[in-house]
Amino acid sequence: MIFASARNGHPDGELLLVHPNRLQAVSLQKLLPNLEAVRHLRTLLENWSLALPYVQEIDDQLRRSQISQVHILDLRQCCLMACMPRTWLFADGSAFLHHIKLVRKARGAEMPPNFLSVPLIYQGESGHFLGPQDPIPQRDESDGTDFEGEIGVFTDYVPLGCNAEKAGNLIRLVTLINDISLRHLIPSELAMGFGFFVSKPQSALAPFAVTLDELHPFWRDHRLHLPLRVTLNGERFGQADAGRMHFSFAQIIAHAAQTRPLVAGTLIGSGTVSNEEPDKGFSCIVEKRTQEQLLHGQPLTPYLRQGDRVRIEVLAPEGNVSLFGAIDQVVQKLTNF
Repeated sequence: MIFASARNGHPDGELLLVHPNRLQAVSLQKLLPNLEAVRHLRTLLENWSLALPYVQEIDDQLRRSQISQVHILDLRQCCLMACMPRTWLFADGSAFLHHIKLVRKARGAEMPPNFLSVPLIYQGESGHFLGPQDPIPQRDESDGTDFEGEIGVFTDYVPLGCNAEKAGNLIRLVTLINDISLRHLIPSELAMGFGFFVSKPQSALAPFAVTLDELHPFWRDHRLHLPLRVTLNGERFGQADAGRMHFSFAQIIAHAAQTRPLVAGTLIGSGTVSNEEPDKGFSCIVEKRTQEQLLHGQPLTPYLRQGDRVRIEVLAPEGNVSLFGAIDQVVQKLTNF
């Protein structure tokens, strides 16, 4: 199943069930008016077991063209929000070791001693995700605005102390994240010893969140084994293999649940998709700048400027289908300071 959220004046939007062609959808609330669980994607995840049989029946009808055209929406005419416009918790991991090495080298930080055995994770902004085509707001170019292409998963309720084996079975949906970072603010903020906050503004999510069966056979070992395609101003920037996570999503979820339960609808990020091979390119600018520093003695690629355009997506090997839809954003200078 494929889900999206359309703008309707509510902060959580209107939950849509999307046809596999990614061009048509139906409003679940209109087809199931008495089922409160399908009002929003967050409420669906909070009532997954209860609502699933009803939603699956609608999905079967949609795929067999058994739903009246009166109820069919043309997604090209819909204004889509982030697939999950807001949730209770966004915990972003860093499961690609090459990325950890490069970004720490860029800011002159040592590698943590247990980075091979303990996942890195921080709690990010979850109250308002940018939509897939919303501008990237930029306060000032001096902040060092960067994009970070990631895979994300939404969970069901995860109990306190859940192990990795059980955690993997609680992954319900997969999507894409643009975890926006303000690189020039990070070193001084982390030097305070209290973690990210002002250096990690709103992230953006892809238009679609999909169930695991939609990703067969590329979802294995709690990882998505497909390349993440990133372009900057229309030019290829990276195509790193998202399956090369050192820690799986199941391991990151279990790590996060060591001392707390995770509410249904929790979003877990993979961290920036990163491979060591130079021909794979990059999923963020800071990695490219660090590589340039090592090769040329100085970084050559600037951080994002007003008008720059970033596109992040995952294409199916056959048919060139954009599995989650594209995050396609333009940097826009904020003027209301």
